Amino acid sequence: MLAVLGLGNPGDEYRDTRHNVGFRVVERLAGELGERVEKQRFRALVAEARLGAEKVLLACPQTFMNESGRSARAVVDFYGLEPRALLVVCDDFHLPLGRLRVRSGGSSGGHNGLESVMRELGTPEFPRLRLGIGECRGSSVNYVLGRFSKSDETQIGPAVERAASAVRVWAEEGLEACMNRFNAAPTEGSAGPVKSEGGT
Repeated sequence: MLAVLGLGNPGDEYRDTRHNVGFRVVERLAGELGERVEKQRFRALVAEARLGAEKVLLACPQTFMNESGRSARAVVDFYGLEPRALLVVCDDFHLPLGRLRVRSGGSSGGHNGLESVMRELGTPEFPRLRLGIGECRGSSVNYVLGRFSKSDETQIGPAVERAASAVRVWAEEGLEACMNRFNAAPTEGSAGPVKSEGGT
């Protein structure tokens, strides 16, 4: 059993904001698998799917970003999961727009959602997939709660698609394969996975 937690804020007022790209990735993957993220469990909207031999829970916490860890804790406790079986997907304004970064653990980088998950799980050692939303301009709160420009959206759409592909690789082939394939800048005009020499 694996779980994928896409971070964001609930409510129509936050839909499609930069801070909600984690929701978009989970919803995209669910749609590809013929599912909808709509059942209410674990303080989240969830869907159950299968990737390869693995049963996977897809979840979008409804606790607001700063309390995302409460949902993560509920999922991990219910299924008896090790932290390494939980992939957290979130935005990152330290990464260039559309860039993916997969890691096995580490710091929160100042991301309140990741900080909450780390606090609730009692460890920073869980895999996370960050999607770059571009460099913050002005207030970080206003920036992450703002929406992408039409120009930026042309890059974020394909990036969300790549991120959904990265989740598939993580579930079916493992974390190292996912890092090797997606921790590189995408080639221009490509929405597919890109091979990388690095894996950290």
